[in-house]
Amino acid sequence: MAPARVMVVWCPDWPAVAGAAAAGSAAQAPVAVVAANRVVACSAAARAQGVRCGQRRREAQGRCPELAVLADDPDRDARLFEPVVTAVEALAPGVEVVRPGLVAVPARGPTRYFGGEPTVVERIVDMVATQAGVQCQIGIADGLFAATLAAQRGLLVPPDGSAGFLAMLGIAELHQPAVTGVDRSAAGRAGVDRAGAGRAALVDLLHRLGLRTLGAFAALPVDDVASRFGLDGVRAHRLARGLDERPPARRDPPVDLTVTRRFDPPLGRVDAAAFASREPAEQLHTALAARGLACVRLGIGSCTGAGEELHRVWRCAEPLTASGIADRVRWQLDGWLTSRGSRPSAGITLLRLVPEEVVDGQALQRGLWGESGEDDERAGRALVRVQGMLGPEAVLIGVLGGGRDPTDRVHLVPWGDDPTPARDANPPWPGRLPAPSPSRVPARPLPAEVFDDAGRAVGVSGRGSLTGVPYRIAVDGNPPRRVLSWAGPWPVEERWWEPGGGRRCARLQAVLDAEPLAVLLVCETGRWWVEGIYE
Repeated sequence: MAPARVMVVWCPDWPAVAGAAAAGSAAQAPVAVVAANRVVACSAAARAQGVRCGQRRREAQGRCPELAVLADDPDRDARLFEPVVTAVEALAPGVEVVRPGLVAVPARGPTRYFGGEPTVVERIVDMVATQAGVQCQIGIADGLFAATLAAQRGLLVPPDGSAGFLAMLGIAELHQPAVTGVDRSAAGRAGVDRAGAGRAALVDLLHRLGLRTLGAFAALPVDDVASRFGLDGVRAHRLARGLDERPPARRDPPVDLTVTRRFDPPLGRVDAAAFASREPAEQLHTALAARGLACVRLGIGSCTGAGEELHRVWRCAEPLTASGIADRVRWQLDGWLTSRGSRPSAGITLLRLVPEEVVDGQALQRGLWGESGEDDERAGRALVRVQGMLGPEAVLIGVLGGGRDPTDRVHLVPWGDDPTPARDANPPWPGRLPAPSPSRVPARPLPAEVFDDAGRAVGVSGRGSLTGVPYRIAVDGNPPRRVLSWAGPWPVEERWWEPGGGRRCARLQAVLDAEPLAVLLVCETGRWWVEGIYE
């Protein structure tokens, strides 16, 4: 069954646009939104001066000294996006918010009413510019995925032409925040949601296998895709073929899953609305999980003391967690209570959460080793609480990157910061330490001595070979231990082009007859040091 015709309204660089509006910056000023010291969004003026997403903050400021740097704030983005949604809804009912900056609308109704797709696109673009004061691009295609990519290019894909339109696009299009609806909620920033990382790994694997376009991936038999890439591969394969990510058959949510809350006195402040959103969100998530379901389209409705009724639908690429539901409820209430054009005339007296569309909750079920979203969220909240009491540096995680020795490859970063390594681990690293890697790396290298069976010191010649056979090794002044086996040396010459000559060293792995059982040694400037310990 072919996907329904979908119209997507996309506001480019929305986090930068919303941040500039909140800060009062000029519309043409270079702006960058930064999270974890990296650029996550930037304006067209900033890109014209060399600023790109993924750059470190200092590098971006070096390219554009007048760059206005703003903090990443999903609440702000959602709040300021409400006037855009209201403007679209005035001409096209049935708006679904995919994320702040992107909305989807069934194309059939407005197209028939206004007499054609080009006409309705022109009207919506004018309406958004007039009422919300921002620019947008619109794409129409069969299915949300193709329509989103069409909106990025400002195209109207003919009916039944989505597969052909997608076939020529690069495989990297399978993993884009604008397409996949990456969760920028608090839970997502804490690293709880791993779906984005899984899709990025799949895209990287497909590229290395020589599948450089969506058409090449779509041409593979679905059975082969399922056996090789699993469920996520099958979903990505459906998108590449121009189909919906999930088959059209859905489970109808039971009526009793709707969660309703009444407020007395009415909610009129944003902080009170944010506090009130958590309990109904937890209740809805618990009720869905008890039935083995998960929500992918959430309806948020409210009534005010003046009798006004407000309703909005949020769509998410991945099943919503409890905190994901709470974040979207908070964003929506914040948008309603602060929006100039659609602000209710009285406080909110009733909140209703409706699971508009549910899927099998397998993605959120508890794994054998407890990797479920619920456990991770609880652990994430605990770690954030520790950081709040002791500082960001109190909770560190290891990040594996590129390099030749353990000290270069492993770095500790604060929990919640961007875990992207400074150097990519994939490119070839000549002289890289072979497996296995040490289980413990001393904070400072330990001095060591290597002797042959006659007690003579063993070193490394200028040609990178040992001057003797290692027989005993003394570590950090302790008595020498006998060497049972050894491997190496592996000579490394780094940054030889620098004026100071860079660095020349050689590494050696050795298994000993007592603690420590095995060590990684490095010989540099005629001296041996222990860089790693195998336990």
